[in-house]
Amino acid sequence: MLIRKTSFTPFSRLLTLGVTLMLCSTFSYAETLSFEQAWQAVQERNDGIAAQRANVQRAEHMRNAASAHHLPSVSLSGNYTRLDQNVELKPSQLAEHMNGGQALGQLAGSLGVGGLVSNIDNLLTTTLADRDIYTSSIRAIWPIFTGGRILAAEDIANAQRDEATYLMQMEQQAKFEDLAKVYFATVLAEQVLQTRAEVEQGLAKHFDHAKKLEAQGQIARVERLQAEVAYDKAKTERKKAERDLEIAQAALRTLVKSTGDVSPSSALFTQTQAPAMSPFLQKTLAGYPGLKVLDAKRNQADGLVDMEKGKYYPQVYLYGNYNLYEGDSLTAELAPDWAVGVGVSIPLIDNGGRSDKLKAAHSTALQVNYLRAQAEQDLSLLVEKTWREANQALEEYQGLSSSISLADENLRLREKAFVQGLSTSLDVVDAELYLANIKTQQLAASYQYVLSLSRLLAVSGEMNRFPDFQAAAFTHSLPAQQG
Repeated sequence: MLIRKTSFTPFSRLLTLGVTLMLCSTFSYAETLSFEQAWQAVQERNDGIAAQRANVQRAEHMRNAASAHHLPSVSLSGNYTRLDQNVELKPSQLAEHMNGGQALGQLAGSLGVGGLVSNIDNLLTTTLADRDIYTSSIRAIWPIFTGGRILAAEDIANAQRDEATYLMQMEQQAKFEDLAKVYFATVLAEQVLQTRAEVEQGLAKHFDHAKKLEAQGQIARVERLQAEVAYDKAKTERKKAERDLEIAQAALRTLVKSTGDVSPSSALFTQTQAPAMSPFLQKTLAGYPGLKVLDAKRNQADGLVDMEKGKYYPQVYLYGNYNLYEGDSLTAELAPDWAVGVGVSIPLIDNGGRSDKLKAAHSTALQVNYLRAQAEQDLSLLVEKTWREANQALEEYQGLSSSISLADENLRLREKAFVQGLSTSLDVVDAELYLANIKTQQLAASYQYVLSLSRLLAVSGEMNRFPDFQAAAFTHSLPAQQG
């Protein structure tokens, strides 16, 4: 860019000093932060990324929980039972249930010894169980075959863990794009403010010249008024640029979660040409986390299919029970302390709609396939669109370089002609504003290129390459005017 060499009056020099002090006061107490440092701060402090990280931990715990289904379940139980009466056994009741017990009773009746039997019952009645029963035991059940449902549950849990991991990566990519947008918007606001300050400085010099020429009778009063109005508008635009910068700084400070003001140290940049599109497209389609999320959902759907199929198979399990306490009754003494066995459960009629659930699981898998195909098309379009936007921004940036040179030379000639009375104040103002407008357009083009590049890097998973592009690029900063 060309540097305008102009002579300064004491007034314009004072204004230059004031603008310089204003800019210094804006950034003197701000924390200087490069884009790489800002991105590190976002990864460490952002709540959205932290939430997704916690979601990954939750999914990891759920995966461990699914693996635990292979282990036996062991439970300790205690029971208290209240009966309506004690459980008692009389000799006569025992005799009735013995072989020939009924004939024995008839014989005792015919011999007239029924009273003796009654006395024997009174003497020899045994309490089998008290009315209050206390028991405790340890029970264990170990599934041996479940029709593949445990393995399917593990597959689903693993896929959910993978999905959570990819969702966290998507959140990181989104925050990278947000940071690039906010960070370089702050850089853009700083440079726009510098441009507006230069315009104010130039129009202040022009206004100073106009006042002197009016005093000497070389220009009409309306020329001086036009110069004054333009200078006042320039001050207003500069103040507006200050407010825009403050807003951008507030957004950046919030995004990096800084307690103080933040001033970016990385500059806007461009390159002679944008990087090739095909590597971005290939890496996006191969590793974009959104596609991996759909793959994980497909794995979950396949696991759901296996789980529903498992409901048609029998379940085989081992079980065991060990009695810890059964009281002091006769029943407790006769009962064994432990028991083990093998159990089989065969589903015959199921009221859970397993057939329709199986069909629904197949439909889910089919739905995910269609969603993935559509996502690939959308991503291909996004990469191509973003790449073309990057090229368009570069073309605009490069095309404006000659316009800036022309506008700078035009302003120099208009100022010289105004002093000589060959140009009007409006010509000088238009030339000054046109130069500022071209500079701002070029800054905006550079900003758009950086945004497009950051989006390409994010969507292809190559965010760590951003510093390489910065190092190999042309930084864009406005040259200071020389007096």
